[in-house]
Amino acid sequence: MRYGHSLVYPLLLLCVSADTPAQSPIPRVQMKSAFPNLPPFERPVWMTQPDDGTGRFFVVEQPGWIHVFPNDRNVAKSQVFLDLTRKTGVVHNEEGLLCMAFHPDYKNNGKFYAYYCAQKPRRTVLSEFQVSKTDPNKADPSSERILFEVAQPDGNHKGSTTLFGRDGYLYVSLGDGGGWGDPHGNGQSLKTLLAKILRIDVNSRTGGRPYGIPIDNPFAVGGGGVRPEIWAYGLRNVWRMSFDRKTGELWAGDVGQDAWEEIDVIVKGGNYGWNYREGKHPFKGNLPAGVQLIDPVYDYGRGSGVCVVGGYVYCGKKLPGLEGVYIFADYVMGTIWGIRFSPAKTLQYRELLRQPKNIASFAEDLDGELYLIAFDGKIYELEEMVAK
Repeated sequence: MRYGHSLVYPLLLLCVSADTPAQSPIPRVQMKSAFPNLPPFERPVWMTQPDDGTGRFFVVEQPGWIHVFPNDRNVAKSQVFLDLTRKTGVVHNEEGLLCMAFHPDYKNNGKFYAYYCAQKPRRTVLSEFQVSKTDPNKADPSSERILFEVAQPDGNHKGSTTLFGRDGYLYVSLGDGGGWGDPHGNGQSLKTLLAKILRIDVNSRTGGRPYGIPIDNPFAVGGGGVRPEIWAYGLRNVWRMSFDRKTGELWAGDVGQDAWEEIDVIVKGGNYGWNYREGKHPFKGNLPAGVQLIDPVYDYGRGSGVCVVGGYVYCGKKLPGLEGVYIFADYVMGTIWGIRFSPAKTLQYRELLRQPKNIASFAEDLDGELYLIAFDGKIYELEEMVAK
């Protein structure tokens, strides 16, 4: 993800609703504070809930803290669940503690996973932690078990989402390592974890690794230096991905270089084109004969935005007009959009809201309701606007 842009681009309408008789219009929305009494967080980048019956929310702050608070609209304070500030390195604007995921059986085993950047040497780390045995609102920092560390050549393009699929496996996105135009060729290389989406089994071990390789991974056999963890590749910098709860599809927002941002549906073994192309458009070099690339579901150019933030397919109850709509945003512009497919697989899309806040991430609670995490430190929710 790219932070700190001072460039000003024209606020153009990205799209208008392309309604068909089989589709109802996608409604516009407005933002409101979800927890108005909570003090602002410091660069919040992620929020999630464990399926443990408590309803608590956990917010990740980029400098290295995880906070916890009850699911109460009137809540007035949070507390530190885990402090990783001595481990995280935030030399570059895109480094730090970037996301976390709770084990599907967290209620019984107390395990969760954190992805963070470290320094000397510069690297990203995926670790397993456990909750304290005496305090459910505290993690045990001494329980850290490092699953992998990946050397990072530059400070940007750290990607990163960690989430569990229906299959019980952990999916992890990594950026291409930074630099202009993928100078290390990581996008198309199957010998590195950079510029990939990975799929690993945290409940087993394979070949001396501290995690297992699912046997149906597309490159599970490995050999020749190919990394068996890889699920999909050719991705520049996936900043947020999520599963559609109803279909199981994995959606991702892949941050572009200079011209195009893209939304992808990730499939097993898929090659999404970086750095042969950016979005659907040629970028560098000639595509070798026989190489098959998967097109983005949607891409948009610099007239509309600068840095895509992947979101969620909405499946909650509070916003019925948005059911089945994939909602995403642009970090720099603050614009929020929605897209969905009709039964005929034609794309319906609409600009939902223009607003000035830097949206760093989206979040989904256990009921499928949607939240937005902004760099003003606040957590927001959406409400449909009544047509006038």
